[in-house]
Amino acid sequence: MIEHFEPLRDMEVFSDAMFNRIVAFQERQHPAWNAELPFAERIAGLPLHYLIFSCPDRDPAKLGPTVAHFIPLRDEMRKLAMYARQVADAPVVCDFHAGNGFAGSLLAREGLKVIGVRDPAAKPNQIKDFYDRDVYEMREQNIESIDFPFDVAFSSWMPSGRNDTPQIIKHRPKLVIFIHTKHVNEETGVPQTGTPEAFTGLPAGYELIHEWGMTRPKDILHAVWPDLTPSLEETRYVKVYADEGYHDISVPDYLPPAHPYDWERELEMALLAIQAKEHLRAQGLL
Repeated sequence: MIEHFEPLRDMEVFSDAMFNRIVAFQERQHPAWNAELPFAERIAGLPLHYLIFSCPDRDPAKLGPTVAHFIPLRDEMRKLAMYARQVADAPVVCDFHAGNGFAGSLLAREGLKVIGVRDPAAKPNQIKDFYDRDVYEMREQNIESIDFPFDVAFSSWMPSGRNDTPQIIKHRPKLVIFIHTKHVNEETGVPQTGTPEAFTGLPAGYELIHEWGMTRPKDILHAVWPDLTPSLEETRYVKVYADEGYHDISVPDYLPPAHPYDWERELEMALLAIQAKEHLRAQGLL
């Protein structure tokens, strides 16, 4: 058990560097804010904090989240790319709710052609353009006007209270990938993403072939670093639906190691610190 917590020996140095990154991002000194830089530079050292929260100066009436609605993980994107490559030799992915293109670009960087569709009427992210121009194409149009062929529909964080699944299915994609949450706004009663039937009510022929969830614990940062903001527990889900002829495709549970995203290091340390506190509490030491 002690060896499991060995990385926490460097917590003081790690925390100082993390706080410096958070402050630099808030002061717009982080490369993420510069749309002219290569995508690889823009995501380097991107703080986990800004994949949970937005900048304090964001006007929520006018702007969506600063970077993204959820925490992307490298292994998840690798799995989704492996699924996509089993339905076409050179699969084309339509990123239906592209936002700033951040999540879709991570998927594209796994070797896929991804075309993002951004509704001009939607609220832009605070960082409006955050996509990899080398592998990702952004198109300014609403989903009703999509007129290009694609093999895979990628719907990450369908807008709250909307069911865009019929618009997706009318193109009869071979795969439909949803990333969503079941969280409901306690004040309004409206789901945070889509509607319940949007992620379950697919027509005949489509079968759910893989589903998994990732839970972000309550106060994931605040519980470890009290100066950081408290947060709710949230579970987000990934669902992969396949059309007829592709129900038997699969990916292995274990993938060969690959370099994770930089923010996953902060996620790992936060989760490990929470485990350590729970271990000490169980022993009556806290």
